[in-house]
Amino acid sequence: MPTGAELIVDLLRERDVDVCFGLPGVHNLALWEALRDSPIRLVGVRHEQAAAYAADGYARATGRLGVALTTTGPGAANTLGAVGEAWASRSPVLVVATDIPSGLRRPGAYRGVLHETTDQAAMFAPVTKSTHRAATAELVRVASVVALTEAIAPPHRPVYLEIATDLLREELGVDAVVAAAGPPPTDDGDVDAAVALLAAAERPLLWVGGGAREARGAVARLAEQLAAPVLTTYGAAGVLPPAHPCLVGLPPHVAPAGALWDEADVVVAIGSDLDGVQTQNFAMPQPPQLIAINLDAEDAAKNYRVDCLLEGDAGRLTATLAERVPPRAGIDGMADRLHEVRAEACAALDGRALRFLDAMRFALPDDAVVVADMCIPGYWLAGFLTPAAPRRLQIPLGWGTLGYAFPAALGAAIAGTGPAVAVTGDGGFLFACGELATMAQEQIPLTVVIVDDGGYGMLRYDQDVAGAARYGVDLHTPDFAALAGAFGVRAQTVDGLDDEFGEALAEHVADAAPSVLVARTPEPLVPPPNTSPNWYRRRPRA
Repeated sequence: MPTGAELIVDLLRERDVDVCFGLPGVHNLALWEALRDSPIRLVGVRHEQAAAYAADGYARATGRLGVALTTTGPGAANTLGAVGEAWASRSPVLVVATDIPSGLRRPGAYRGVLHETTDQAAMFAPVTKSTHRAATAELVRVASVVALTEAIAPPHRPVYLEIATDLLREELGVDAVVAAAGPPPTDDGDVDAAVALLAAAERPLLWVGGGAREARGAVARLAEQLAAPVLTTYGAAGVLPPAHPCLVGLPPHVAPAGALWDEADVVVAIGSDLDGVQTQNFAMPQPPQLIAINLDAEDAAKNYRVDCLLEGDAGRLTATLAERVPPRAGIDGMADRLHEVRAEACAALDGRALRFLDAMRFALPDDAVVVADMCIPGYWLAGFLTPAAPRRLQIPLGWGTLGYAFPAALGAAIAGTGPAVAVTGDGGFLFACGELATMAQEQIPLTVVIVDDGGYGMLRYDQDVAGAARYGVDLHTPDFAALAGAFGVRAQTVDGLDDEFGEALAEHVADAAPSVLVARTPEPLVPPPNTSPNWYRRRPRA
């Protein structure tokens, strides 16, 4: 019979998992031994939070399951911030953690065993889809199969699996077969009603979220049938290519793009919950008619009134609408209108930021994956860089976790879907600078861009807007190029974020070796209109 560790590794292989990210501890070494003889690549990180971020970055880049392995107690707890980001951004991530030996556990009692908590799984409950524990040999297979099944099944969110450490080495005496749950039944809702609303619409609009990333063909067909403008959320960037005539290509946080929402008489929200970050904390008005396509009816209707709900797979239901709605003339006129919208919006944007975006476009091939952090350059990329395809732009604006970009980009780079670039500020990079060792040891093909303005630029701006003196937002930063060099990673420093930066970035991206590009910017970029201090619909404080 297999040991608990061997069983878990076998189950991961059966589900085509090809990489795990983790940090070893005395309690989980049996997993390392089981992985040694498997085809699954094990990437050892320097902090458990990085393991969960990397699993998330891998999942977002591929749409496949990302796996993070951690030890008991503080090791497991260290992942929580990253797991929360994966939860808010709906990433398929499985966290496998150990617990103290099963014979030493007394429910509800803290006995002082190494790494013990009274209820470790309870820490994960608010930031996971489900938690599963195996405290006896009979439960290891059941808990593992159910956890993997739920982690892979849509709607996606992280799942937590906890195994008592002694059960990883113990041969399992029970080898019961656990039937995997099939896909949940779907209900198309009233497709006829949706078709009728769209047939009568004069100004339809599509709002496309991350749940439609695999529905790009259907979204394009529906937009073209309706000659409707398409607004995409951060998670859906690239669902339509940059040159598509219906793509707005701007966030709704700029007034000319937001006006398209205000003018629409029917909005079709596909794979989106119309969250606060995207709607300026729900200040965007209720559409006269809202059609929602979503796997989860409650999720679809929690923020705006839904007049017609189609519950089920976004690709299938969007394709059904595209087949049934009568075609509308005017797609050329829509393209001209959107050109005017973009011209009006760009005329009001900061010129330095536009040069930065141009430099990024110059440097990046179409298959590049950009992982941006919670920093001013990252916010500009989130709102104004349209990739050539979905899953090629990541931003941690689900939960908003500073320090995401570098460790998540490790996973995105290992995914092998294209050259990976992390864009982070000097503050966010220091959250996980030890992962330079991971990048060097594993020879991960990643370019890390560190925009160094000597502090938290966004927080400086917040204090300036509030009329407060700057305090606690300036940072003593190291020589980042020298720091990278100490790990054996090639590094270069440039001044600014325009032509010299773009040329240097293009050279780094063309080289598969790990590298760091530092852009010194004593004068930080102005935050874009999609950051909350600059929302044009800001409601007055209560």
